[in-house]
Amino acid sequence: MNHPSANWQTHFIQLATDAAGDDGAHDINHLHRVWHTAETLLKDHPEADALVVQAACYLHDLVNLPKNDPQRHLASRQAAELACRELTAMNFPADKLPALAHAIEAHSFSAAITPTTIEARIVQDADRLDALGAVGLARLFYIAGRMGSELAHPDDALGTQRELDDKRYALDHIQVKLATLPASMQTEAGKRLGQQRLEWLYEFRGTFLQEWSGS
Repeated sequence: MNHPSANWQTHFIQLATDAAGDDGAHDINHLHRVWHTAETLLKDHPEADALVVQAACYLHDLVNLPKNDPQRHLASRQAAELACRELTAMNFPADKLPALAHAIEAHSFSAAITPTTIEARIVQDADRLDALGAVGLARLFYIAGRMGSELAHPDDALGTQRELDDKRYALDHIQVKLATLPASMQTEAGKRLGQQRLEWLYEFRGTFLQEWSGS
C-alpha cells in the first residue's frame, strides 16, 4: 500500500473538524476509526489509491444529517460536492476527485448507491464496520437517546410477536439494520470482521434480554 501524505491528512482532519457538529457518533474519533479500519482493508488491496481512501474516510460526513431527517439519503451526495469544492481550492489532484466523490457518495447506507471502485468498497466497509461491535453498540444507544427512542419493547424486547421498529426501540436496530451489514460488505476482510462484531452484538443482546426480563 502506498501511504498517503501526512500533510494531506492534516488538511482532511482540519476540514472535518471545521464541519463537525455536536453528534458524538459521527465525530472526529469516528473518522479516525474509519481510516484505521480502512488501512487494515487496504493491506489486501494494494491496487487501491490510498490517498482517495483516506480523503473519503475523513470527509464522508462533511454533511451529516440526523437519522430521522427526511433528506438523510441526500447527505452523502452533498458531502461529496462540498469535499470536492474544498479540495479543489487546496489544489488536491484533480484526477482523483471523481473517485473521491464516488467513495463518499457510496458510503451511505441510506443513499443505496452501489460502490463500483475498490476505493469506494473499502470506505463503505470501513464505515459500516464502525456500526458493529462494542463501539457500534455505544453509537447505537447514543443515537437512540438523541432521537428519544426507548431502550427496548417492555414486553417483547426480541420482537417475536410484533413488527420490529428501530425508530422507537433501540434494541430492534441490531436486527433491523446491523445484522444485515456483514453480508453487505464488499471486501473479504470486511465480511470476516463484520461477522465477528455481529456475533459480539448477539452475545450482548442475549445478556440484555436476560436482565431485561429479570431472569
